[in-house]
Formats: sequence, structure tokens, C-alpha cells
Amino acid sequence: MFDTTSRGGPPPLEGVRVVDAATIYAGPMIATLLGDFGADVIKVEHPRGDGLRQWEWRKDDESLWWALTGRNKRDISLALSDPRGADVMRRLLADADVFIENFRPGTLEKWGLDPQDLLAANPKLVVVRVSGFGQTGPYSSRPGFGTIAEAMSGFADTNGAADGPPVLPQWPLADGVAALAGAFATMVALRHAEASGQGQIVDLSIYEPLFWILGAQTSAYDQLGTLPTRQGSRTGFNVPRECFRTRDGRWIALSGATTATAQRIMQAVERPDLAAADWFTDISGRLAHRDEIDEAIATWVGQRDNADVLAVFDAVGVTAGPVYSAADIATDPHFAERGSVITVEHPTLGALRMQGLIARLSRTPGHVNSPGPAVGEHNDDILRGELAYPEDVLDELTEAGVIGPTRRPISSERGIS
Repeated sequence: MFDTTSRGGPPPLEGVRVVDAATIYAGPMIATLLGDFGADVIKVEHPRGDGLRQWEWRKDDESLWWALTGRNKRDISLALSDPRGADVMRRLLADADVFIENFRPGTLEKWGLDPQDLLAANPKLVVVRVSGFGQTGPYSSRPGFGTIAEAMSGFADTNGAADGPPVLPQWPLADGVAALAGAFATMVALRHAEASGQGQIVDLSIYEPLFWILGAQTSAYDQLGTLPTRQGSRTGFNVPRECFRTRDGRWIALSGATTATAQRIMQAVERPDLAAADWFTDISGRLAHRDEIDEAIATWVGQRDNADVLAVFDAVGVTAGPVYSAADIATDPHFAERGSVITVEHPTLGALRMQGLIARLSRTPGHVNSPGPAVGEHNDDILRGELAYPEDVLDELTEAGVIGPTRRPISSERGIS
């Protein structure tokens, strides 16, 4: 079993301090990914709390989204729009390595936190600016949640049934893809800062990573005038590729991305005549006969139960798998063996299951120490302890609402299994 608690030495990002002032999902998840591999992440949120805390699903008024996104972070509550709060932030950033924010372009400058000034004070700082459309361009001032990115990237236009409307994903897909791209860009900038002593600004829009990951559709339109259309689980460049329903009412997903794989599929569904057809070895031929291919697979699959179908496909090396729900994932031995799902001790909820680490490093594995903290849980530790603010100053800032009161969790016993 892969043990996410074992350490082959210090975590790879030990000594890297990240200040996460972003809200909701894309920006904060960049910090979460860095924190999973040892960065000291300080979450800075308004005293009223990050809006993510209000997302469903919640139990006992605890947001399960927050428990995931806020994991491995320490938390202080600070109103950056107040000049006194901005002063605290500048002090916090004076010795930081990464600063992540996702306010609308121009907001930091309005608050006296211009990234150029921050870099002048701390030349090695990496400032990660996450916004809907980036810091430049005619749309830069627009608000932009992931939903708009999913629409304008080209994703929604090609997602859904052929005879239906564009379909948005149920999950913050664009935010998650942007977080992955942002973590990569941050590590590139950190590597440069380590080598040169020079920080820089990372300008990350939410729409561009999803637009980038959609592949060659822009080139296909440019060179061929081709526009991908909504076609359910099908694609315009791979046959067979579809979801098929089994006799017991479950579903499998199947892909024949190579000719050899596609031929194995047709052999498995007892249609060697199709696999041997002259047109089958050319993708254009398979596209032209897609209905015939899919009908043959659907007929064979529909006469058998899910487990039996997958067993036959597995025996001959067909790339197929079950369509899982969260309930299926919860009982799957592979997810458990690899630590894809882990259990974290939550101070209010007790044992809480969530996603594990996004990658496994053999020498420097990551670690999940704690779920998302309470608002301002580490105010005392960071503001009084590390930044050495006098008691009377903190009392004054608290009274003015610039920082919130320190809120401790019910239990400080936290861990992972």
C-alpha cells in the first residue's frame, strides 16, 4: 500500500512560504497543491470568511469544499481593503516566496499592494495573479468565474448530446485545470527565482488553461475549417469511443484510440468481420462507419452484465472501464491501495475522506496534515508570534475589524490515515 505519511527526507517544498489571499477555488487550489508537498501556506481571508465556506455540501455548518481546499494551510483573517490590513500584508510578504491572489485586475493596486512595489521590497517574490481573463486585453476588467471560462474556452459548445444544448460541467472544471497550470507556472517561477534571485509576476487567466487543454480544435478550424460538434461521448477523431449500457443497468466507457485496440474490441464483441474490413484500419473509414461499429458494440454489451463485459475486455487488453459514482470510488480497492482516497481527522466532523495526493514522488512524497482551518485560527501564531505585533496593536486592529478574533477548532488532534 502506498503510504502518504512516510517521508524519505524533508518534503520537497519545505522552506517555501506561500501567502494565499485568493478566494473560492482556482487560486486557493494552487496553494493547496504546493502545501501538499511541504510548502508553508498561510491562508489570508477576510474576517467574514472565504466565500467557499458557504458552498454546499456542508455538515454541522462545516464546508466539505473548504476542508479539502484549505488543507495543509494556516489561517489568518485580514481585511486587505483597509490600509492597516494592507500594511500587515506587506509585512507578511516581506519574507514570503509566493503570493497568490485572484482579485479583479487593478484591485491590489487600489489597496496599495501593487505587485511591482511588492517585488521592489522582496525581489525574489513570485506573485501569482489569477483572474477570469488575465491582466491584459479588452476583457481583463470583467469578472470571470470558471463557468464563463468553460463557456468561452470552447468546452461547453462541444459538450452535450448532439440534439441538445451546450452543457457546463457540474464541477469547477476550469478552476481545477487553472490550478494545475498555476502550480506548474509557480514552480517554474520559483526555479528561476532560486537560480537568479529574481521573482516575477505570473499572469494566469482561468480560461486559457482549459482552452489550451482542449487540443487541436483551433488548428483544425484554421487549416480545415472544421468545427467540432456536440456528439455526446463520441469524438471526431477516435472510433470507437463511447459509453455503453450493460444488461444490469450499469455503464462502461470504452476507447479504441489505436487501430490495434479497435480491432481487439471488435474481436471481443464477436464481430471479426468488421475488424477485418478494408476500411477499418484507416480512421477515416472507422469514422464513416461509426454507427455500424457502435451498434455492434452496444448490442453485445447490452446482452451481458457489467462485470462480465469488463472481464472479457480485460482478458484481451481492451481499454474499457466502469463508469463510477462517488459510491463506487469509496469501495474501490485500487483507489484505497494507492491512497487516491485518504482519511483526515477533522476537529468537528471526525474522520473525513477526501482526495489524496495528485502525484506520488518516490523520494519526497507529499503529506496531508490537516483539513481546512477555522477563520483566523492562526492569528495568534502568525501575527503575534512570527510577525511580533504588540498585544495592544492587535487588540486595536481586532476592534476595528481589520483582523478577526482567533478561532480555535473544537479539537486540535489532527492526522491522516
